[in-house]
Formats: sequence, C-alpha cells, structure tokens
Amino acid sequence: MKRVTGLGGVFFKSATPEKLVALYKDHLGIEPDGYGSSVFTWLEKDRPERVGMTVLSPHKQDTSYFAPSDAPYMFNFRVADLHALLKQLRSEGVQVIDKVEELPYGKFGWIIDPEGRKIELWEPPDVDDPFAEPAK
Repeated sequence: MKRVTGLGGVFFKSATPEKLVALYKDHLGIEPDGYGSSVFTWLEKDRPERVGMTVLSPHKQDTSYFAPSDAPYMFNFRVADLHALLKQLRSEGVQVIDKVEELPYGKFGWIIDPEGRKIELWEPPDVDDPFAEPAK
C-alpha cells in the first residue's frame, strides 16, 4: 500500500499572519491566495499532466485547527488512498482522529503522532488540478 506520497503543506501559528503574508509577498515574491496561504504548484513525476501542490499557510495564534495538539505547527502529507491508510494506521495502533472531511479539493483525515502533534493527511481528487475553476 502506498502511504505518504509527498508534502501537501506546512501550517503554522503566527502572532501576525497578515504581516508574514505581506513579507513573503513583498520581499520573497510568494503570492498569497484568497485565504492568506501560498500555493506552490508543480507537476507530478508519474503523471506530468497532473498538477501537484504544496501549501504554506500561517494561521492566527488562537486557531483551533491544530487541536487537540498544542504544537504551533501542523504538517499536511499527501496520500494515495486516505480511507485505506487510516484503516491500516488504526490496525497498527496509531492514534487516528475519528473524522474524515470530503471536499471538492480532496479528502482529509488526521492522526496524532507519539509526541502529540496533529498530522493532516490529504488525498487530492483524481483530477489534473484540484483547485482549477470548473469548466462552464
């Protein structure tokens, strides 16, 4: 079974996320999206017609998105088959959060590592660009 296939993103807490986004944009040329994140796109090695992406996303200090972890960051890993992987991880004794979100841009599940950090697992949809505007 394929497990993690790549890094989907890095999410971290910041006292001033808007200032970080401005610095990244103005001084590093990293353009934010409408959510204050930055998306780096690339082409997948085995399917070069398919767009892959890695997200850099600062969050406010008081975000509850990383809960139950109190770590100031969370990794997002791309996976090939979220439901199968979560089942396998449970059978191996990994702490799996009993929740899966299925959205147009992918399926999301979470685990807790042995040090209490929340790890997000993301199965992108099987389309060339999951964030592309739908054809009209």
